[in-house]
Amino acid sequence: MRQLYIKQKVFSLSEKFTVKDQEENDVYYVEGSFMQLPKTYTVTNTAREEVAHITKKTFSLLPKFFVEVGGREVLTIKKEFTFFKSRYTIDATGIEVIGDWWDMDFEVQKDGEVVGKVRKKWFSWGDSYELEIWQEEMEALLVALVIAIDCAEADEDNSFVATLGN
Repeated sequence: MRQLYIKQKVFSLSEKFTVKDQEENDVYYVEGSFMQLPKTYTVTNTAREEVAHITKKTFSLLPKFFVEVGGREVLTIKKEFTFFKSRYTIDATGIEVIGDWWDMDFEVQKDGEVVGKVRKKWFSWGDSYELEIWQEEMEALLVALVIAIDCAEADEDNSFVATLGN
């Protein structure tokens, strides 16, 4: 099992952050597009090779995010129409998220077998997540999944704040 940690900087205009291992070595670099449509995040390894890409669909009634790993689209996160608490669905072949993924405490299964777990670290400055990876070949997907869900949450928070301002 391998553990990775994602800690986003709260006031980073460039939207850049790193994914670290247990020894606090950089494992992945994440860079978001700043004031650009569509909104994207690119995940690269230490050799600066792209391993994952997250894109928010620009023109849709409800938010939708596409996740690519290794150049292939592997999952989609879509907001469902609800009147009260926001709800999203994750569409991916053979991949299932079980638990409270909106509060970032869940496990990821591929074809019924647990491949990783995610936990949000509370009481930290910025969003911090701990990932347990049980299958090495799923590592980039798990990192991209956490970033995509965090992006969906941030999008929801921003739309809520915008609604309050009107």
